[in-house]
Amino acid sequence: MNTSHSISIIKEACVEGFIQAYGAEKAGAGRIELCENLAVGGTTPSIGTIKMCKKYMRIPIVAMIRPRGGDFVYSPREIENMSYDIEAFRDAGVDGIAIGILNSKNEVDLNTLSELLKKAGDMQVTFHKAIDVTADIESEFTKLCCSGLITRVLTSGGAETAAEGAGTLKKLVEIAREKVAVVVAGKVTFENINELSRIIPAREFHGKKIVGDLV
Repeated sequence: MNTSHSISIIKEACVEGFIQAYGAEKAGAGRIELCENLAVGGTTPSIGTIKMCKKYMRIPIVAMIRPRGGDFVYSPREIENMSYDIEAFRDAGVDGIAIGILNSKNEVDLNTLSELLKKAGDMQVTFHKAIDVTADIESEFTKLCCSGLITRVLTSGGAETAAEGAGTLKKLVEIAREKVAVVVAGKVTFENINELSRIIPAREFHGKKIVGDLV
């Protein structure tokens, strides 16, 4: 195994609530994506959960900003709701947020994203797997890279798993050219992360079981 490469990898654990987050840190996660309702792909966690994580944990916390499951085309009231959540999380000292907004053509909605992120302060910004349902992932990813709005993009390359999307993920890493980080997602686990990191030249990987099974 190429240990020098594996040491440089950030393992982001996707968790539901404080207990899982705390357990993931103990198991070796380098960052947390904190959600509720993972059964629908994750929604916004409570401010109480955020404060617990910030109080008792040392690793960075990225909080999901998603008012509901389903698609990523949001109404004006939902956007307003997201804006309040971003402000609250910023004030609570969250390290980053994960957000994804598309228009009715399933393209990245940069205008709405830009408006919302005015409330983000110094928080890092992940554009989440909403990108995987866009019609042209490479084009939309390029748009995000050039926007200057985001820190990283979470994606499985439009496929069900990272292994299946490996070809696209490699292209995205090339397009990114260090402007943004590509966070590889899609059934990434503690069992396959070493193999995936050999195939896909990314430094950040994301999964529910990336550091093992969490309670």
